[in-house]
Amino acid sequence: WRAPCGPPAGRGVQGWRTTAPEIDTAQLGIPLDARRRTPDMPDRATVGVLAPGTPAAGAAPGWTFRSVGYLLRDIRSLVRTKSIGASILYAFLLFLAMLAIFDTQVLAIFRRRREIGTLMALGMTRTRVIGLFTLEGALHGVLAALLAAAYGIPLLAWLAATGYALPQGMDSFGLAIGNRIFPVYSVLLVGGTTLLVLLVTTVVSYLPTRRIAQLKPTDALRGKAT
Repeated sequence: WRAPCGPPAGRGVQGWRTTAPEIDTAQLGIPLDARRRTPDMPDRATVGVLAPGTPAAGAAPGWTFRSVGYLLRDIRSLVRTKSIGASILYAFLLFLAMLAIFDTQVLAIFRRRREIGTLMALGMTRTRVIGLFTLEGALHGVLAALLAAAYGIPLLAWLAATGYALPQGMDSFGLAIGNRIFPVYSVLLVGGTTLLVLLVTTVVSYLPTRRIAQLKPTDALRGKAT
């Protein structure tokens, strides 16, 4: 049989390029007409493909219908497994980012404790001091999101349009993978990640500020940390 998957690749009698390793690996391609003439079985077939939109009932009697979900069950299982690992890595990287933001805020507030003491000595309440520095930390997160969007959106759009080129050795993995893979970025993924980072930035800005604001104004003016 002849696979209409691309131009001949020069393998065997009739070669082609395909992303299905079961067809491409250690197989010899023979034109369909010649294959039927060899056993004297004209108009016979062992595998048929239904046109898009054709119901399963449209298959010929005696044939076993296999849906796309059934044929892709191994790949989908692999994707689910990889998604779990990616989620763990995502949480780990988010924790590192939270730790870096927390350390930066602690250092910044520690260096500005005299400023906090001066504000409280001038009559600003602890609640307002906490709100002021928490808002400042949150605005840092907003600025970081804007800067990331300035170069991130064009980069992600370019990758979504051109995809990642895969090496030739991917054919030996036993999975039906194309020559290029194209990432998909949903609004939920991008928006949810941005909101989560902003929330984490706000929380880690609030915690050290709340600690420093518990000092007496005189202690803060003298530079005490506790």
